[in-house]
Amino acid sequence: MKIGLISDTHGWIHPRLFDHFEKCDEIWHAGDIGNIQTADALSAFRPLRAVYGNIDDAIVRSAYKENEYFMAEEMRIFITHIGGSPGRYEARIRSKLSENPPDILICGHSHIAKVIFDRKFGFLFINPGAAGYNGFHKYMTAIRFQIDGKNIHDLELIELGERGKVVI
Repeated sequence: MKIGLISDTHGWIHPRLFDHFEKCDEIWHAGDIGNIQTADALSAFRPLRAVYGNIDDAIVRSAYKENEYFMAEEMRIFITHIGGSPGRYEARIRSKLSENPPDILICGHSHIAKVIFDRKFGFLFINPGAAGYNGFHKYMTAIRFQIDGKNIHDLELIELGERGKVVI
């Protein structure tokens, strides 16, 4: 299963993102989608799993949940927008991580791409950074990876360019 992972699009999709995700089976969005049109464009391209973020309006919040917990291949996946990072998880998800730990925790919000194995909880933490045109990040980023049974491999950080500059 090939996954294209993004967050913090803030209502804008980089034109090259579709090329990068061409061979993906699904797109996962870790919140701050920006508007329902962005979600619709992504879901028209590939099946979309998404959560809403703190900037998302009532329409996006009615279409998507705050948290998604699901199986992909043989891996437990937990996606939320504001989750913190290893050693500093948000209180609202800390108990969920102890009670039902995922194999992969995906968060957005920070606009900082990060992939770390959390030894305390025993899962892979992934934040794809921010793929949107606006925000406080320097580079627009996304992540692509593959899940095969209980294994994750071919994880790639995709740099889409400097924020606010689009080169096609």
